[in-house]
Amino acid sequence: MDFAYDTRTEELHGQLSAFLDECVYPAEPVHAEQVEATGDPWARPAVMAELKAEARRRGLWNLFLPDRRYGAGLTNLQYAPLAELTGRSPHLAPEALNCAAPDTGNMELLAEFGSDAQRDRWLKPLLEGEIRSAFCMTEPDVASSDATNIATRITRDGDEYVISGRKWWSSGAMDPTCEIFIVMGKTDPTGDRHRQQSMVLVPRDTPGVTVRRGMRVFGYTDAAHGGHAEIDFDDVRVPAENLIGAEGTGFAIAQARLGPGRIHHCMRLIGMAERALELLCRRAAERVAFGRPLAEQGVVREWIAESRVRIEQARLLVLKTAWLMDTVGNKGAHTEIQAIKIATPAMAEWVVDKAIQGYGGAGVSQDTPLAGLWAAARTLRLADGPDEVHRSSLAKRELRRWTTPA
Repeated sequence: MDFAYDTRTEELHGQLSAFLDECVYPAEPVHAEQVEATGDPWARPAVMAELKAEARRRGLWNLFLPDRRYGAGLTNLQYAPLAELTGRSPHLAPEALNCAAPDTGNMELLAEFGSDAQRDRWLKPLLEGEIRSAFCMTEPDVASSDATNIATRITRDGDEYVISGRKWWSSGAMDPTCEIFIVMGKTDPTGDRHRQQSMVLVPRDTPGVTVRRGMRVFGYTDAAHGGHAEIDFDDVRVPAENLIGAEGTGFAIAQARLGPGRIHHCMRLIGMAERALELLCRRAAERVAFGRPLAEQGVVREWIAESRVRIEQARLLVLKTAWLMDTVGNKGAHTEIQAIKIATPAMAEWVVDKAIQGYGGAGVSQDTPLAGLWAAARTLRLADGPDEVHRSSLAKRELRRWTTPA
């Protein structure tokens, strides 16, 4: 088993590391100042456009897409260490590289399931970073951990579809450059449980679309992901050709979209944990308490050692999952995708928590990135399916090996 990066990954890893050191980390306080100056917490300040332009100039663009027609043509295994690096500055780096959710998942969805016309109209400007997009699946009035619960209706009326319902946690919708929503709803409420749903493209400016409010995540806007919105769809009419795929395929498309999204989140979470551990070590080396440096305190050393062990365990499982996705496909890697979705956010949350503890009051302030990293890690125990759903599904899959069909 060879753990070394191949030549291309090694080159991109070096280039991306330099980009982070030279451009992204110095831009973090600038970004915060510019957002505050606008008075709009979901604003995309000028420094972000500068970072995007520089990333493109350096060839660090659309690294997430394995299809060479649209992206860099990297495998999941090649992309993993690069996505990990972007996780070290999750509020800036992924967007700077045009590798931020939900656009990544939406681009993958359009590339795989969209028509030629849909790809030309929406995928092309997304790949160019000219616009952003939103994914509208979760609803406030149902338990959306079970996606078959969704109640939004998509009804055929001649040459149009009519959409009625309310969505929330619609990722991407608060970004001022968001122009297109991918909306999941029911076209056949009486059909088979997993064939009732469909997906349709809804331009943001379509009559009947109302963005009610932005949703905050532990007090944060999560603007790097375009923010999250609560949205009303009140008899919204779109052309029938805006349907993605065929009627009744919405649930299957959603599952195909979420697999790569989950591993991308886990890749970035490892980078978040690495940065938190680095900050903890720096703090431990600099601060003195009770007559000794923190680095000499036994409990702090335990945190540091345990953090390294947990990070390495999670990284190996994520890399195995990426390799399986490349070699046997997303379905063949289903068990491992669920496993990393359970393990990696919990790992990152634990590591960041210990770094916060090491910093004391500074750790929960705006003077370090730690509070934001913790909020992101904790949120990912809910996003793309809560821990409990993945544990239940994973257990059922494991039990099938040991139970005899009735």
